[in-house]
Amino acid sequence: MDKFIINGGKRLTGTVNISGAKNAAVAIIPATILADGPCILYNVPEINDVSIDLRILTEMGAEVKIINKNTIRIDAAHIRDMVVPYEMARSMRASYYFLSTMLNRFGRARVSMPGGCDLGDRPIDQHLKCFKALGADYTIEHGIVDIKADKLIGTQIYFDRVTVGATINAILAACKAEGLTILENAAKEPHIVDLANFLNSMGADIMGAGTDVIKIRGVNKLHGTEYTVIPDQIEAGTYMIAAAATKGNVIINNIIPKHLEPITSKLRKIGVVIEEHDDYLRVIGQERYEKTTVKTMPHPGFPTDMQPQLTALLTMAKGTSIVTESMFDNRFRYVDELRRMGADISVDGKVAIIEGVEHLTGAPVKASDLRAGAALIIAGLSTEGITEIEDIYHIERGYEDMEIKLQNLGADIVKRVFTDGMRKAL
Repeated sequence: MDKFIINGGKRLTGTVNISGAKNAAVAIIPATILADGPCILYNVPEINDVSIDLRILTEMGAEVKIINKNTIRIDAAHIRDMVVPYEMARSMRASYYFLSTMLNRFGRARVSMPGGCDLGDRPIDQHLKCFKALGADYTIEHGIVDIKADKLIGTQIYFDRVTVGATINAILAACKAEGLTILENAAKEPHIVDLANFLNSMGADIMGAGTDVIKIRGVNKLHGTEYTVIPDQIEAGTYMIAAAATKGNVIINNIIPKHLEPITSKLRKIGVVIEEHDDYLRVIGQERYEKTTVKTMPHPGFPTDMQPQLTALLTMAKGTSIVTESMFDNRFRYVDELRRMGADISVDGKVAIIEGVEHLTGAPVKASDLRAGAALIIAGLSTEGITEIEDIYHIERGYEDMEIKLQNLGADIVKRVFTDGMRKAL
């Protein structure tokens, strides 16, 4: 029941430092299970999903040391338990990466069906297809995936659809398999490249990450390493849109501009001024923006994880914008909350039609998932009046110190924490 309370209408100005990439960190942390020695990870975001990953490792017997806020030392040498704790696995989607790493190390893994944001049907059939192709057998009973293999053997795998999670799991499973594995129609997201770079720094032999054909030659062992997680392009894009929505002037620091190209090009198209530099960019908001049409696509297309934030901005644009969601069924659930704030949006299946309005108004709303919560924050920042956002645990799954970073940019946002006693009184 913790809330963000926003007194909107404040122009964001200043500099914000972008944290490490959530989607890279939650894959790299389970990958440390494959190392023969300790791994030190830098630029790890302090978010709930990372905390769950680390708790899973600790429960399974790994030694986890928090060196500082964003630096972690993991020694998984003493892991003996092949079962990921049920409640932890149920609370995050990326728990399925423990399937491949535990299978690779012990020949068996037991993990409950993954949780995370409710964005509709998100099957793991492509993951299981990869495991089976590499020589594993599996059963699913009572919501638990139980997977076994005497030996993993390299093979050729063609994904029926582009899938980030299955591409990552296939890389993790194949990196110590016997022989060559070739992944075709693979996902190309930056965090897949980051995972491959991390594994290669441990002694893996992975080529082609970032393209649709990835070749993995299995190795006998992987050693410990030190590695820095890439910046989070979705966090960066969220602050870019927040700056634009508030007509602000914000420097987005610690980024890889190439990772942001799909976001940057779309924002420029509607009229946002963006000055690009080597490892930062400046976003200069304007009084009004132009309508546009956008369709979410796998990288390098416009990312589905930025769709709600862009939709929030387009409620303030001139004319009729059309947003098509090609990735998830339930991604528009947040639209009802934007309507409570005065947005004019109609949804037909996977298409949202947005009629621009002069301004939104503050209102009590609920975050239905991680990126929906970010969209509501952007809407609340952009308008006069008070916006109260409930269920902010979704937001804290993927954004580090969001209210603090926004406060430093001049936003009037506070986090109201409800104690157990306060909850009982309510």
